[in-house]
Amino acid sequence: MAYLTYQEFEETSGPTIDAAKFDKLLPKASAILDNVTDHFYTVHNIETDNKWRVKKFKEALCVQINYFDEVGANTFEGINKAPQSFSAGRTSVSNTSRFNAAGANESKSLVAEDVYVFLEGTGLLYAGVGIL
Repeated sequence: MAYLTYQEFEETSGPTIDAAKFDKLLPKASAILDNVTDHFYTVHNIETDNKWRVKKFKEALCVQINYFDEVGANTFEGINKAPQSFSAGRTSVSNTSRFNAAGANESKSLVAEDVYVFLEGTGLLYAGVGIL
């Protein structure tokens, strides 16, 4: 079962993308949120969970779908691929390295930063160890 319908997406985000693109981006965006939330809604029923938390989760899912649409990709490589340089006639453009002076990679995340705005305080980001 999908976490979000196109109608819910439109009500939350407005008509930012069409239904076909939504259907294409929804599975990967759902997988990303499953990963971020430690698969909370694969274990718990989204239909019977706290309505406020479900609303925040669906808003985060909308943000993730819009992020994929804005960057034009839904994979890590697709988001971070940019030519090092290109030329058109006598004009040459060079992109800076994706590595900073310390050698750390400065790549874009697969998860939209705005996702955390909606999920913070819901308990869905809990990363501790449960006690049985």
